[in-house]
Amino acid sequence: MTEDREADLAKFDKEEAPKKAREWAEPVVFWAGVGISLFHLYFNTIGTIEDLWTSALHFGLFGFLCTLLYPMVRTRAGSAAGRAVAVVDVVFGLLILWTAVHLILNEVALYDRGIRLLPLDWVAAIVAILLGIEFTRRTTGWIIPVLIVTSLTYVVWWGKYVTGVFQFPGLTFETALFRTYFSGDGMFGEIARISSTYVFMFILFGAFLTRSGAGDFIMNLARCAAGKMTGGPGLVAVMGSALMGTISGSAVANVVGTGVITIPLMKRAGFPPHFAASVESSASTGGQIMPPIMGAGAFVMASYTQIPYVHIIAVSVLPAMMYFLSVGYWVRMEAIRLGIYGKEDPEAPTFRQAMRDGGHNLIPIVLLIGLLVVGFTPTYAAGISILAVIATSWLSKKRMGPRAICEALAKGARNMVPTAVLLVTIGLVVNVLGTTGVGNTFSLMISRWSGDSLLITILWVSLASIILGMGLPTTAAYIVLGTLSAPALYNLITHSEAVSLIASGQVVDTVKAVLMLVAPDQAGMLGKPMPVEAVKAMLALVPPDMATSVIEQTVSAANQTQALLSAHMIIFWLAQFSNLTPPVCLAVYAACAIADSPPWKTGVTAFQVGMAFFIIPLLFAYTPFLSSDLALSFKIFFFGIGGMYCVVAAIRGYMETRIGRPMRLAMLFLGVVLLWPLGSVWEFVALGAVLVLLAFNIRQSRRDAAGRAGDQVPSSA
Repeated sequence: MTEDREADLAKFDKEEAPKKAREWAEPVVFWAGVGISLFHLYFNTIGTIEDLWTSALHFGLFGFLCTLLYPMVRTRAGSAAGRAVAVVDVVFGLLILWTAVHLILNEVALYDRGIRLLPLDWVAAIVAILLGIEFTRRTTGWIIPVLIVTSLTYVVWWGKYVTGVFQFPGLTFETALFRTYFSGDGMFGEIARISSTYVFMFILFGAFLTRSGAGDFIMNLARCAAGKMTGGPGLVAVMGSALMGTISGSAVANVVGTGVITIPLMKRAGFPPHFAASVESSASTGGQIMPPIMGAGAFVMASYTQIPYVHIIAVSVLPAMMYFLSVGYWVRMEAIRLGIYGKEDPEAPTFRQAMRDGGHNLIPIVLLIGLLVVGFTPTYAAGISILAVIATSWLSKKRMGPRAICEALAKGARNMVPTAVLLVTIGLVVNVLGTTGVGNTFSLMISRWSGDSLLITILWVSLASIILGMGLPTTAAYIVLGTLSAPALYNLITHSEAVSLIASGQVVDTVKAVLMLVAPDQAGMLGKPMPVEAVKAMLALVPPDMATSVIEQTVSAANQTQALLSAHMIIFWLAQFSNLTPPVCLAVYAACAIADSPPWKTGVTAFQVGMAFFIIPLLFAYTPFLSSDLALSFKIFFFGIGGMYCVVAAIRGYMETRIGRPMRLAMLFLGVVLLWPLGSVWEFVALGAVLVLLAFNIRQSRRDAAGRAGDQVPSSA
C-alpha cells in the first residue's frame, strides 16, 4: 500500500470514527456479528422459522448491534458522560432483544385471547417502536423518525381532524399497536422479511468477496483496461465502481472501496479535487443500479411488483451500461479540457497478472448469476455462492481460513446494521399509507396535477426525489415514492399504450362494445387508424370503474408487466439521487473525506455528472427499453449512448476539442432526437449528422494540437 493511500485511509477512518464500536465493545460486536450472520444463514438456507419470528429476531439482533456501533450521543472516550451513555446503550440493546423474544413467546397467547393486549404487551410494543425510531435517528438522521411519528400520530390522533380526501377516522391505540408490532403488516411486514432474507444474504456475499480480495482484483482490472486512455484515472474510477457494484450494491461502500485508489490517482493526474470526488461518487452511486446486486431497493421492487428478481437484473444491464458510459463521457471531456492524456501507470499490473492473481474471484459471481438464471431463489443462490467464495479463495494467496471466515461474517453483519434498522422501521410508514389509503389518494392527485401527462408526472416524481433525497437514503426514498407514485405512473404508461393500440386500429370486441356505448357517433372509426386525440377524447368518456377494464383488455399481459416494471424502475433510478443531492449526500461526503474537497461544490458537480439518472428514466417511460425483446433493447441502447454523448458534449462544451455555442445547440438537438423515440429514419439521420460533426471536431483537434506543438518549437536564429 502506498503512503498516499495510507494517508487517505487514515483520513477517511477519522471521518468515520462515530461508526466504529467502542473499544470495549469490539469483541462483542465481532462475535455477535458472527453469530447473527450464522443465524441468518441457517434460516435462509436449511432452517424453517416463522416469518414474523425471523423478522422480529432480525430487528432485535441488529438493533442490539446498533446500540454498540452508533452511540446515542457523541462523547469523549473514557469520560464519565461516555460511560453513562454506554450503560444506557447496553440497556437499550437488551431491551430490544427482549421485545423480540416477548413477541415470539406471546404471539399464540395473544391470538387465543382475541387480540387483546396485556400490560406487558403494551410495554413491549411501545418500547420496540420508540427504540426503532431512535435507532433510525442514529443511523440515518432525523427525517425518517419525524416521518414515522407523523404517520403514527395521523392514524391514531390528528387524521380525524383533517378535512377533505385525507381525512381518516382513526384507529384505537390498542389496534394501532397490534397492527404495528404484533401483526405481519407493520414493522415485521414484507419489507422486514426482504431485509432479513434477500438483502442480508447479498450484503454478506459482498462481504465475503471483499474479504477474499475481490476489490483489489476489480481495481487491477480497471487499471489494466482504462489506465492508458485519455483521462485514464477517471475512467478507472468509472469502471472500478461499475464492477464493484456487482458485489456490493452500496454507494458508500463503493466510494470507500475504490475511492481510496482512484481519487488520489485522479488528483495526481491533474483533475481538480471536487471533480475527482464527484466522478467517484457518481460512479459509485451507479453501483446500486448495476446487476447482479442492485441494493436493497431492487429486492423491495421484486416484492412490490411480483416480478422475479432475475428478470429485473436482466433488463437492468443495458441501462446501467448506458449510465456508466455517460459518466465516462464527462471524464473524457474534462480530461481533454484540462489536457490530461493517457500516461503509463507504473504501478498498474498487466491483464495477465491481474487474472493470474485474482481471476478466481469471477467464479462466485458467474455462479451466482447462473444459479439465479436456472431458477434458484436469491437466498439459496447467495448461500451457495458464499461457499464458492471460500472454496475459490484457496486458488490464491489469500486463502480463507476460520479466522477470515469469521471476519467476513462479522463484517457482513456490521455492514447490514443501518439497512436492517431502516427497512424494519420504514415499514411503519408503509403500513400507515396502506391502512389509510393515502398512497392511492396521493397517486390520483399526482395524475390530476399533471393533467394526465406522463412527462409532467415524471417531472413531479423527479422533484419529489430531489426533496426526499435531501433527507432520506436511497432505499427509503424509493419505498416512499414507490408507494405514493408508482400507481400513477403505471396507469399513465398503460393508458398511453392503450391509446396507441386503439389509434392504430387494434381493438378487441369487448372494448369496442364499451366505446360504442360511450361514443356511438365515433364507433365507425374503431378498428381503423384514427387520430390519437380522438382516442383520448373517447377514453375520457369511459366511466372510471370501466376504464381499468378497457385498458387491461387492450394492453397485453406482457406489456402490463413491462409498464409496472418501468414505473417502479423510474422511481428506483430517480431515488438514487439521494446519494448525490446536497445537502444530504452520503456518497459525496465519503468521497469528499478522501479528496479533501468542499462538499457543496462536489455535490453540485456530481449532480451534473450523474444527470443520466434523470434522462434514462424517460426511456423507461416512452420506449420498450425494459422489454424482453433483446433486439429492440439493443437498438434503444445503441442510439441512446449516442444521444447521451451529444447531451454531455452540449453541456460541457467539448468533444475532442472545444466547441462553440452553435455546435453545442446542434449537439443538444441531435441528442434529443437520438434519445426520443421518433422512428428509425430520423434516428439514423441524426446519428449520421453526429458522426459528421465529430469528424470535423477531430480534424479541428488535430489542427489545434499541431498549433500547440509549433508554438513549443524554438525558432532558429
